[in-house]
Amino acid sequence: MSFEEKSAWIMGVLAVGSYAAYLIIVLGGAESAPLTQVPYVAPMLWTIGASIGVSIVLHILIRMASPKNAGKDQRDKEIYRFGEYIGQSFVIIGAVAALIMAMATLDYFWIANVIYLAFVLSAVLGSVAKIIAYRRGFQPW
Repeated sequence: MSFEEKSAWIMGVLAVGSYAAYLIIVLGGAESAPLTQVPYVAPMLWTIGASIGVSIVLHILIRMASPKNAGKDQRDKEIYRFGEYIGQSFVIIGAVAALIMAMATLDYFWIANVIYLAFVLSAVLGSVAKIIAYRRGFQPW
C-alpha cells in the first residue's frame, strides 16, 4: 500500500472518528438542555485539534516506515487530485447551506455544525474516492 493510500485511510478514519466523538459529547449534553444551548464550541475545537494532531503524528510514522525511494508517481498525483475534486463538492454544499442559514438568521449552533459536517463529509468522500481509485483502478478521463 502506497503512502498516499495510507494517508487517505488515515484522513477518512480520523474524520469519522473525530466527528463521532464530537456528536457523542454534544448529544450527551442535550439531555439537560435544548440542543442549541449545549456548549459546542470547545468540543468542536478539541475534536478538530485532536484530529489534526493525530493525523500529523500518524503521517510522520507512516513516512518513517515508508521506503526511502518511495515517492509520488503520476498515478498518485492524479488520484489525489481526483479525490480532492470530489471531496470539495461538500465544502461548496456546506458553504451554500451555511450562507442560506445565516440569511435565515438561524442559530449559530446550526451554522457552525453544518460547516463542520460539510468538512467531515468532504474528507470522507475524498478519502473514499481515493481508496476506491487505488483498489479498483483509476482511469483518468
